[in-house]
Amino acid sequence: MVRRVGWTGAVAGWGIVAGWWMPRGPLTINQALWSVGLSVAVGAPAGWLSRSRWSMLVAPAIFVVAVELLRLRVAGPSVDAPRASAFGFVVLVAGRGVHWLLSVLPMTLAAAYGAGYARRGQVAGGRRSLRYARRGATGLLTAFLLLVTVAVAVPARTPAVAGERGIAELSRIDAGGHRLGALIRGADRTAPVLLFVPGAPGGSELGAARRHLAQLERRFVVVTLDRRGGGSSYPALDPTATVTLETAVDDVVAVTEALRRRFHQDKIYLLGHSGGSILGVLAVQRRPELYRAYVGTGQAVDLTAGDRIFYADILAWARATGRDALARTLTAQGPPPYRDVYAYEPIMLYENEVYDYDHTGNAEGAGDPFAGLGASESTLLQKVHTLNAVLDTWSVLYPDMRDVDLRADVPRLEVPVYFVQGAHEMRGLADLFTPWYQALRAPAKQLTVVPTGGHRAFLEQPDLFAGVMDRVLTQTGGAPGR
Repeated sequence: MVRRVGWTGAVAGWGIVAGWWMPRGPLTINQALWSVGLSVAVGAPAGWLSRSRWSMLVAPAIFVVAVELLRLRVAGPSVDAPRASAFGFVVLVAGRGVHWLLSVLPMTLAAAYGAGYARRGQVAGGRRSLRYARRGATGLLTAFLLLVTVAVAVPARTPAVAGERGIAELSRIDAGGHRLGALIRGADRTAPVLLFVPGAPGGSELGAARRHLAQLERRFVVVTLDRRGGGSSYPALDPTATVTLETAVDDVVAVTEALRRRFHQDKIYLLGHSGGSILGVLAVQRRPELYRAYVGTGQAVDLTAGDRIFYADILAWARATGRDALARTLTAQGPPPYRDVYAYEPIMLYENEVYDYDHTGNAEGAGDPFAGLGASESTLLQKVHTLNAVLDTWSVLYPDMRDVDLRADVPRLEVPVYFVQGAHEMRGLADLFTPWYQALRAPAKQLTVVPTGGHRAFLEQPDLFAGVMDRVLTQTGGAPGR
């Protein structure tokens, strides 16, 4: 009895620690390695003390119950009850599935080895072929676990930039008590700093920025931010109660201040894309003295109005193309805004298809927001958690952001502004950008339309965008060391 209480208590204790420490599952390399190691350290004694293969089921069950109870204090699709949808399946596999793979599997295997060691020398029951099959399965699963552990332990990295004054690093920047991930690259560390704030909540553009903005590295120190909740900054999402539009803008300002100090520059340049462009505009409005110029691309203006246009266009497309199930789903939901992030799933899944255009002549893969998943700038865990990060962050931040309407909230900016928009931009953004841009007052403003570009025009046509940024530097007096 004492032995049973001892090992069950240890398993439950580890489940409580895991649920408190990493309720969304192991998100970092350190968490993953500790998860595997501690699960083995708990599972082996459980098997040895129980002297029964039943520990292979009982110990993981106790662990899972403890973790799930601790998860109740955390919000988001990755920890909520599973949903019967395409997104719901991916979230389940990438969330609980990865957690079980790196915790439950090693605990189960360790319990099997512990029980086997305790029972050594005893007369084994059952057929010999069955015993060999069990041992073979255990060995194969152990080999699989070792391969997975090695894979998740491979760190993120970015290729070096040639030259003594070059800089290429994956860094952490303090912002409001959180350490946000960022990719910093440039041929000359004294060049003007360009901070890139990416799009959707929870998204990451580290790989795409390195691949498609390489020309800018000869002119700027390019800093690509993983916003709180996205990519390498996914672990900083919690506590979600502090994730608001206000704190998201605070993060941009805090990162700006940190970059000014590090690179000894009074002002830097700010580039915002899509949802990140709203944060960029609000940061410039709040602290114009920090920025030499603002550059917007795929510029968002009013998310709620845009979502309603997306809804209308996708519903019309579904009816016209015979997608009756999609049409029924959208009709039943009605137009946005929605409380539940899963209600936006039809819009997220089909907007690129509805607004598809000929990408001929654009940089390969630049139009695909997931094309950078293979980049070395992200760890395997960050890649696996891509959708979870988007949905978890979207669920807490998007409801706050959709109250913004730049047409009413930002009639003027106190710095020069430049916009790079695709001629094939989605109507939910393009129709709202035009009147805001026309009414916007600024010391200087310019609009460049990319004929073959869509929502990611600045990545699709990197040569053209580099030319725009050359003009920005010339017109705003930017020069190395300023």
